[in-house]
Amino acid sequence: MSRPRVVIVGGGFAGLNVAKRLGRLPADVTLIDRANHHVFQPLLYQVASAALNPADISKPIRSVLRRWQNVQVLLGEVDAVDLAGRAIHLTDAEVIAWDYLILAPGSRHCYFRHPEWEALAPGLKTLEDAVEVRRRILLAFERAERAPSAEERQRHLSFVVIGGGPTGVEVAGALAELKRYALRRDFRRIDPRDATVVLLEGGPRLLPSYPKSLSEKSGEILRRLGVDVRTDTMVTRMVPGLVEAGDWSIPTDTVIWAAGNVTSPLLRSLGIPLYSRGRAVVGPDCSLPGHPNAFVLGDAAAFADPRWKGGLPGVAPVAIQQGLFLGRLLRDELAGRPRRAFRYVNKGELAVIGRGQAVADFGRIRLAGFPAWFTWIFVHIAYLIGFASRVLVLFQWAWSYLTFERGARLITHPWHPETPPGDR
Repeated sequence: MSRPRVVIVGGGFAGLNVAKRLGRLPADVTLIDRANHHVFQPLLYQVASAALNPADISKPIRSVLRRWQNVQVLLGEVDAVDLAGRAIHLTDAEVIAWDYLILAPGSRHCYFRHPEWEALAPGLKTLEDAVEVRRRILLAFERAERAPSAEERQRHLSFVVIGGGPTGVEVAGALAELKRYALRRDFRRIDPRDATVVLLEGGPRLLPSYPKSLSEKSGEILRRLGVDVRTDTMVTRMVPGLVEAGDWSIPTDTVIWAAGNVTSPLLRSLGIPLYSRGRAVVGPDCSLPGHPNAFVLGDAAAFADPRWKGGLPGVAPVAIQQGLFLGRLLRDELAGRPRRAFRYVNKGELAVIGRGQAVADFGRIRLAGFPAWFTWIFVHIAYLIGFASRVLVLFQWAWSYLTFERGARLITHPWHPETPPGDR
């Protein structure tokens, strides 16, 4: 009998962990991703706020999987999936057949029927996103240094973060620290500490998935850092140079989106009903109903769990555990053993809010302040891929903590004074 062909779409946490588990098995494994690198997404905001370099939180997928000769890595983008014919179609017209298919394409930003906002308010899903956000943040201070009027200067020095989930809270805290400490002595005509950071959340509280006490604590920490936190404030209009939220208008050139996600449009080609945010409903073993050899993992999967209203959250621990589970499931299946159901083990939630401050929810144990921040550091170091990345990131954090410096303050695209904010 021929060896089974396993095709994995997506080199994120889920896809990468499946591929590693299938190494050296009697199967031909192909992992396809449109980027050649794996990104540690929980730390993208630190690249955006100039705390880390892009290479500190990313690693080429080929180097991660090179030890397993049965695993092939392809740089490409999947355009459609043919479930009945067991094939995938790439955008360059190549067709790849499969016996087992694992879809882990991740998600992108959701702008709630306002796609025109994306150019004005980038989110944080890829390294390119993070570098672009960093560019806009640093350019805002450069433009403020040259602004001819106080009104224009204040517009450049106003930063709006939309969304009060973990990403929004972390970005707002990082921006507050950047202007308060790292940049405070770098300019002559402006004082970066005069910059305004506004965090807008449409719901009644920050970090809605956390206990209420930690949500309130996160708001308290942000306000101490000088962040203007507004809850129950929905953005209604966004144009170049202006954000409107209800009856409030904010002149600003720098907006960062952290308010919602939608899954990859690839799932629409499956020809099956999709759940909220475009997710595919999967069974207990993460397979598609009626297609036992096709699986969907991570952000793209709507996995029913009575402990989580609306299904499991789209966070890295879920993707990691699903990837490891599916790797074991396929190993067992190739060995003739029956399938088991996936069960998510919630190891807690962590969100850092500036220097030495964080909140952590471990069920019965809830932490805030320095203990949570210290825990956050070592949890994230442990999940980074590669010893060199762990050492580099730990050194960068220690250096920043001791000196208040941020060494990745690079504007990587030419600046032209006549270019409107948000354009290159």
